[in-house]
Amino acid sequence: MTGIDGFLGTRGSLGMDVLVAGLLAVLPLLAWSIHVVRTRRDFVTHRRLQLAIAAALLVCIVIFEIDVRLVSDWKDRARPSPWWPGGVLAMLGIHLIFAISTLVLWVWTIWEGLVRFPSPPVPGSHGERHRVMGRLAAIDLVITTITGLLFYWLAFIA
Repeated sequence: MTGIDGFLGTRGSLGMDVLVAGLLAVLPLLAWSIHVVRTRRDFVTHRRLQLAIAAALLVCIVIFEIDVRLVSDWKDRARPSPWWPGGVLAMLGIHLIFAISTLVLWVWTIWEGLVRFPSPPVPGSHGERHRVMGRLAAIDLVITTITGLLFYWLAFIA
């Protein structure tokens, strides 16, 4: 197989494994960020956690994209799967719908949060829209993680 083998002990490449680990690592941070803003009204910690999550995912995605576009042939690694090509490609398509919508929602929500909220952040008139967009982005990220894990299992573990 071409590329650098990952660290999860599957057929996945390094970039695939970094992205899987990154998605799983940010979910507890996401839960903590939501908790601190809802229960403690700690907007500063919420902002910092959200920016850390965004930065961590950006790094993971850049590593992943470099790997799959320039280093590893993910299709070659997925071919031994009994789900290749139909199930793997179908799950990839489903995953990409959520991954792309998550990216759009996160960028929009974070941008608005940075532009519309003062520093340090305090509640404002646009808070309700931010809350709705944030909830949608968080739900979408969870679904992106689930569909990504299903894709990973079908392509590199099965």
